[in-house]
Amino acid sequence: MDIVSLVKNRLEETYDLHRRYINPQFVRVLEVIGFNRNYTSSKGAYLYDADGRKVLDFLAGFGVFNIGRNHPLVAKVLHEMLDADPPNMVQMDLGGISGLLAEALTAVAPGDLDAVFFTNSGAESVEGALKFARQATRRHKVVHCAHAFHGLTLGALSVNGNREFRDRNEPLLPGCIQVPFNDLDALEQALAGGDVAAFIFEPIQGKGVFVPDDDYLPGARALCDRFGTLMIADEVQTGFGRTGKMFAVDHWNVVPDIMAVSKALSGGFVPIGAVITKRAIHARVFDSMERCFAHSNTFGQNDLAMAAGLATLHVLQSEALVERAAEVGDYLLAGLREKIGRYEMLHEVRGRGLMIGLQFGEPKSLSLKTGWKLVHKMNADLFGQMITMPLMEKHHILSQVAGHGLDTVKILPPLVIDREEADLFLNAMEDVLQDVHRFPGAAWSTTKKMAVRTLQSA
Repeated sequence: MDIVSLVKNRLEETYDLHRRYINPQFVRVLEVIGFNRNYTSSKGAYLYDADGRKVLDFLAGFGVFNIGRNHPLVAKVLHEMLDADPPNMVQMDLGGISGLLAEALTAVAPGDLDAVFFTNSGAESVEGALKFARQATRRHKVVHCAHAFHGLTLGALSVNGNREFRDRNEPLLPGCIQVPFNDLDALEQALAGGDVAAFIFEPIQGKGVFVPDDDYLPGARALCDRFGTLMIADEVQTGFGRTGKMFAVDHWNVVPDIMAVSKALSGGFVPIGAVITKRAIHARVFDSMERCFAHSNTFGQNDLAMAAGLATLHVLQSEALVERAAEVGDYLLAGLREKIGRYEMLHEVRGRGLMIGLQFGEPKSLSLKTGWKLVHKMNADLFGQMITMPLMEKHHILSQVAGHGLDTVKILPPLVIDREEADLFLNAMEDVLQDVHRFPGAAWSTTKKMAVRTLQSA
């Protein structure tokens, strides 16, 4: 079977096949916003489509490709593993390579996190973390934050702070309590009963790129210690160098009791995730031979995922990508913040490292205010597309809207970018912002066309 030729020969059928067999509504979305390109290859920070266009990837698979797309070292390691005919997933045995990756993860994890359980995704890591906390404490309540995103399986969804994802799924897991993000008083009130198993949080929230005050996470750590609550850090998107530290909690020198990771760990080659925790907590879950399978899965320790994880950690460290994320991230943040005073709809730029959110808001000038209100009357989520669509159509840069109804554009470029790619984005954003601040103008026309396409495809 020549799979490469098969895909190439039927590439033009991609959207029809997805429309027929997978998710026709997502096909409609891509067609309406003009993101319907057939990509044929990728390398580093770039995607290449069937029309020969080169696209700068500032989405990185929602943060999967921290080391860039198709990194040659990870590909080489995977080829070597396949050629070695490994004794993969014997199940009633131990995988040697999974022990090596567990050792490597505990070496880079904060503090005394020294026990690992492997998973296949971020949502599964969150599910495992919640189970570990409930079993270790013998409590069932979990506190989570508004705007939090922890995954879309039912347990993870129960601690998801976004209404649009919870709809049609309730009742969810009982005992889940929502508090405002970055509010220590609300967290103290929620924990004060001494009956909460865990407080789960994203160090920097992915939906909106909300960064906490410097005293929030240290204060939350103290509150969890005071009330006997375990602290779960969801580092699924913020981990492995994304924010300019190996893990985002390192910015505040906070050591959680349990950490959920995934996304970037395999370099984007193989689904992988992990729950990294303290040995004492792990021992309360797996506390006897009869309970050696108190939590388990089939594919978690598969050899290809483990090999990709080891290779990815090596790349992050040998190529100093964490440090590069901090340096290039500071450069991007400074360049974007310089634009705030010159463009009245750009209200704030927030983030750490290469996880950055651009917050837009209502302008003061009368003409722009008219356009702003008109767009939001059409659709509360439409304005962000006025930024991302011309970035793609005119400048060939892939980005995303950060969340429903937030007027926030988010960038998550691979950590391999340098100042040249940063300047490409800054110059493109300057051009897009100029258009958006001319009413009527090209950006507003693009939005009108999108609205028409939406009505026509309904």
